[in-house]
Amino acid sequence: MNKPVIGITMGDPAGIGPEVIVKTLLKSNIGKLCIPLIIGGKRFIEKEILNLCRGTKFCAPTINVVNRIEGTKDEAGVINIFDLHNADPRKIPIGRVSASAGKAAVEYIDKAVELVKSGGIQAIVTAPINKEAVHLAGLKFPGHTEYLAHLINTKHFAMMLAGGNLRVVLVTTHLAIKYVAKSLNIENVYWTIFVTYKSLQNRFGIKRPKVAVCSLNPHGGEGGLFGDEEKRIIIPAIKKIEKQDIKVDGPLPSDTLFVKANKGLYDAVVCMYHDQALIPLKMASFGKAVNITLGLPFVRTSVDHGTAFDIAGKGVADTGSMEEAIKLATEIVKSIEHGEREFPLTIEH
Repeated sequence: MNKPVIGITMGDPAGIGPEVIVKTLLKSNIGKLCIPLIIGGKRFIEKEILNLCRGTKFCAPTINVVNRIEGTKDEAGVINIFDLHNADPRKIPIGRVSASAGKAAVEYIDKAVELVKSGGIQAIVTAPINKEAVHLAGLKFPGHTEYLAHLINTKHFAMMLAGGNLRVVLVTTHLAIKYVAKSLNIENVYWTIFVTYKSLQNRFGIKRPKVAVCSLNPHGGEGGLFGDEEKRIIIPAIKKIEKQDIKVDGPLPSDTLFVKANKGLYDAVVCMYHDQALIPLKMASFGKAVNITLGLPFVRTSVDHGTAFDIAGKGVADTGSMEEAIKLATEIVKSIEHGEREFPLTIEH
């Protein structure tokens, strides 16, 4: 089987995206698994290569600018890039929020989706964007996940993060904690569980996934003493999902649930809010976790970190999450092509 072409969006050019991509492609064996294609700006990648290879005798990759997918090269020492010519490194200050950097980052995503829809690339791996920057550029979405779903017109989708023994999926994502309870309803809890279950089947090859659902309140609400969201929302959502011949456990208090999940007793845990999911995940696999968007008609993975403006340009960013994101995207694509897993274009109900 031919190696899949994996599109890697450069993210915010003022952040650590260009650095972690270049470092990953220079030091890892990623090229043995797939053909990486950076979707970004050539001059930013050139700048990173100069910074990272300065004084290093054997660090001299060749940049291959691609205008058509057929122009990608599967050769050691070659970095393929689809150059959008949409940002000037001299005008974008490293480590600072800017509308111009946000606009460029969005255009990288747009091009990646265009390429994956046409079949030119087989998956998308995204470097981090800065939410403030993309908002300044006029994009009013909370993040990558929501914007990708918008581009594909996908109604039912979810954010999964995987690392160590854990896979966590969020009902609400980037939302102030005071709004979480008001944002939960039977439908969004139900659909998050449904998309999680079906994705574990058709992306991870698990025939009968074991899924647990977190409660929102301490001790599962203690029968309504500490909140009634379990009774009003989560339990009805679970009863509804069970009518689809889908068995899940919950709602369970997250403090004890994650002890079991970390032992591998569940294939995924559905969480009600951001930190409920991310704190245990990052405790288990900080620096190596991967973000996966569920419900899209293509494979998309991402790093689990942000643009890290405070260390951008210093050459000290860790590549662990980028390496894992590319490897996981490649693994899923290859298993789909081998027929080991189903790959429906949409999550059907």
